[in-house]
Amino acid sequence: MDNRRYDLVLRGGRVVCPASGIDGIRDVAVKDGRIAAVEETILPSAAAEVVDVSGKIVLPGMIDTHAHVYQYVTGRFGLNPDMVGVRSGVTTVVDQGGPSCMTLPGFRHFIAERSQTQVLAFLSAYLVGGLEGHFYPNLYSPDGVDIDATVKSATENRDLVRGIKGHAEIGGFARWGIKVMEMAAEISRRSDLPLYVHFGQLWGLPESGANGEDADTIVERVIPLLRPGDVLAHPFTRHPGGFINEQGEVHHIIRRAMDAGLKVDVGHGSHFSYRVARASLPAGVIPYTLGADMHGYNTQVPEAPQPAGTPDEHHDDENHPFLGQARFSLTQAMSSMMALGIPFEEVVPMVTSHPAEMLRMSDRIGALTVGFAADVSVLHDDRGRFLLRDNEDTKVVADRLLRPAFCLRAGKRFEADSPILPQAIAA
Repeated sequence: MDNRRYDLVLRGGRVVCPASGIDGIRDVAVKDGRIAAVEETILPSAAAEVVDVSGKIVLPGMIDTHAHVYQYVTGRFGLNPDMVGVRSGVTTVVDQGGPSCMTLPGFRHFIAERSQTQVLAFLSAYLVGGLEGHFYPNLYSPDGVDIDATVKSATENRDLVRGIKGHAEIGGFARWGIKVMEMAAEISRRSDLPLYVHFGQLWGLPESGANGEDADTIVERVIPLLRPGDVLAHPFTRHPGGFINEQGEVHHIIRRAMDAGLKVDVGHGSHFSYRVARASLPAGVIPYTLGADMHGYNTQVPEAPQPAGTPDEHHDDENHPFLGQARFSLTQAMSSMMALGIPFEEVVPMVTSHPAEMLRMSDRIGALTVGFAADVSVLHDDRGRFLLRDNEDTKVVADRLLRPAFCLRAGKRFEADSPILPQAIAA
C-alpha cells in the first residue's frame, strides 16, 4: 500500500500567487488533480514524484483572456487551442468572439470538450461570429445581430460563455454608426455578462468614406454605453480610434472610465505599439488583464498548410507582429510589459487573479488555493539583453525574458513545446 500523501510536489521554485499573497520560495503539492498544499518545505518522501523547479517561477495556471481558437470553423483565423494553451504554458484560454449563438454548440463539442486546455468564450454579438477573422465587414451590420437569440445562447451556456464580444471602430461606424455597439451593450446587460470591446480600426472604410464619422470620437461615444466590469481592449493599438487621439494624447475619458470600474485588456496581437504604450502608461492606463490575441493571420505556425480555399492575404499580413520575430506568446507579452517598466509583481495578476475575476471564476481558478484544480504554470526567468520588436518596428531591449517551461492542467503535466513559441533574440 502506498502511504505517500501527494502525487506530485513542485519543489523549491519562487511561488507567486497574488490572490493568496504568496511570493517566496515554496513547495507546491498536488493530489488527485488538485492543489493539496503550498508550504515552505514538503518532505520528498511525502510524494510519489518530486520535480525540482528551483530557479523557476511557479504561478497559478496562466489565463489568456484573448485567444482565437475556433480552429477550422473560423478558417485560417482559428489556432489549435492546446498549441495556444497548455503547450504554451497556459491552462485557460478565452476565445474572443469566435463562436456565435449559431455556432456555439460546435464550439462546445469540437473545441472546448476535446481540448486539454480549459477553453471558455466571450460570445460574439454577431450571428456570424469570427468567421475568417472578420474578413468580410458587411456581415457585421445591425441586420447580422439577433439580440434575443444571443441572450438566450449566452444565458443557457453560462459554464462556457463568460462574456460578450463587440467592436467599436471606424470601419464599422462609417457603415452603420453606433447601432451595432448599442445592440452589443443590450446583449451584455440582458445576459448579465461583461462586454469586451475592441477599439482601433479593424475594417477599411467603405467606398463612401467615413460618412461624417470621426475615429477620435468613438471611445468617448461608446464608453457611456458600458458598465463596471466591461472591458476596453487594445489600449496600445497603433490603429486609429484607440485610446490615443490624433494629437498623441490619451483621451480624457479613459481614466474616468477606469476609475468607474471599466477594465483594460492589452489584447497584444498585431495591434500592439511600444510608442503608444509609452504615451499611455504615464497617463495611468495600466492594463488589468493581458490577452495575447494570437490568431492565424498574425502567428506563424511552422509546417502548417493554409486551409484550402481561404484568403491568401489579410489586412494584418503587411504589418506582421514582431517584424523579424514572427512568433509571440502570452509570456512574451508579459516580458513586454516588464520592459515598459511595469514591475513583475504587477504583471503576474494580469494573467492570474485578474482574469479569474473578469471571468467571475475566482472561486476555482487564478490561485494556488488548496482544493482548486491543480492548474500551475512554471516559467523560466532569463536574465540578459533581449531584443523585442513591434509592428512599427520599434525595438526594445529587455533585461528579463519570461519563457514557459511546462504547466499542470488539473494535475496533468504538459511541456511547453508549442511550435509557435518565440525564440529569444539576443540584443
